[in-house]
Amino acid sequence: MPNNPVLAVHGGAWALPDDMVEAHIRGVRNAISAGWGVLGRGGTALDAVEAAVVIMEDDDTFDAGRGSFLNRDGKVQLDALIMDGATLRAGGVGCVERLRNPVRTARKILTESPHVYFVGEGAERFAAEHGMELCRNEDLVVPREIEHLRRHQADAAPPGSELFSAELNHDTVGAVALDRHGNIAAATSTGGTLNKAPGRLGDSSLIGCGCYADNQTAAVSTTGWGEPIMKLVLAKWTADRVAAGNLPEWAAKEAMNYLEQRLKGQGGIIVLNAQGQFGIAHNTPRMAWALKTMTKEDSGAKVENR
Repeated sequence: MPNNPVLAVHGGAWALPDDMVEAHIRGVRNAISAGWGVLGRGGTALDAVEAAVVIMEDDDTFDAGRGSFLNRDGKVQLDALIMDGATLRAGGVGCVERLRNPVRTARKILTESPHVYFVGEGAERFAAEHGMELCRNEDLVVPREIEHLRRHQADAAPPGSELFSAELNHDTVGAVALDRHGNIAAATSTGGTLNKAPGRLGDSSLIGCGCYADNQTAAVSTTGWGEPIMKLVLAKWTADRVAAGNLPEWAAKEAMNYLEQRLKGQGGIIVLNAQGQFGIAHNTPRMAWALKTMTKEDSGAKVENR
C-alpha cells in the first residue's frame, strides 16, 4: 500500500526581523512547492529534498548558495549534505567556492562515487568531471553581504563571536521527506557563519550533526549555531530518540532543550519518520519553516516554539 508523502523544510532559525519574514516565508513555500511536485509525481524522497534545497540555494534570502555570508576574506564558502534513509548512502561537500548548487554535487557524490565526502578544490573537480558547471565565486556574492561583512569587521568583533547571538542570521536551509515508497531522506545546505575563518566547516554537511536519514529511525535537518550542534552530533542524537520509541515531535523539542542546556546552543530542527510523523522545533525567537502533507499545508516564521 503506498505511503502518503510528507515534506518539511526550514530556512534558518534566529531573531528574524519583521521586515524579513515575508521573504523567508515565500522562500520556504517555494521550496515546498518544488519538492512536493516531485513527490506528487511519485518521485523519491531523495529527489524531493534535493529539489526543495536547490530552490533555497537559488534564493539569496537564505544563507545557502548565492547570497551566503562572506568569510573573513570576503569569499563565499559553501557546505551541503544529502542522505538516503533507505540505503544510508550520503554525499557531502565542504568549503566549495565555485558551485551554485552544492546540494546537486552532494547528490552526484551519493549516486556516483564510492566516497561520501569531498572538500574544496577536490569537490569542485569532482563536479566538473561529472558534467556540472563551475561558476566564479563573485557570482555567489551579493552587495548586501559585502556591506554586512564590512559593518561586522568595522565593529572589531573577535572572529566567531557572532556565533553566540541569535540576533545575527542563521539562515541555513534544509529539507526532510517521506515518499510513496515509504523511504525518507534529508538534505542540508549552508554558507556557514558571517566572517568565519577560511576553511571553517560547520555542522550542516556532517553526517549525524546537521543532517541524517535512516528509514529505521528518522530524517533530520538542523539549523543554527554549528559548533555546539557538531559537538552533540545532534541530528543522530535526535534520530536515536525516535529509535527509542519517541515521537518526532517530542524528539525535536527535546533536541532543542538538550542543545541549550548542555552547551547553550541556539538553533532549530525538523524531524520526520517513515510513518509520516514529524516534529518542528527551535529555541531561537523565530524559525522559517514549511510543511506539506496530503491533508495539510502550513508555513511560518513564528515567534514560538513548535
